[in-house]
Amino acid sequence: MMSLSRIQQLEQYTIKNPQEVLLITVNIEEEMDQLMIFKGFSSSLMRPTEFDPDVPMLSEKDEIISIDRMRSPYNPNHPNYIEKGLTWEQMERLLD
Repeated sequence: MMSLSRIQQLEQYTIKNPQEVLLITVNIEEEMDQLMIFKGFSSSLMRPTEFDPDVPMLSEKDEIISIDRMRSPYNPNHPNYIEKGLTWEQMERLLD
């Protein structure tokens, strides 16, 4: 079985934890972006999101700068943080 990409692992995490929203700060091709993942779906907050869900939002070469865990529903004016500024390595421990 092929292992899941980082973005797929994060999407799976939000399916198992539907009470959480993940906000991922990433560096994609030298451009900063923020991805939001909720209930298995990813979308970009800063650029158009690919219509085809099979096209990954993040490649393995893109750098994950930080991951914020928040309670859903997400309210941009009053985000309810569970944990803020996690590294990929810290988040990986929660994925197991």
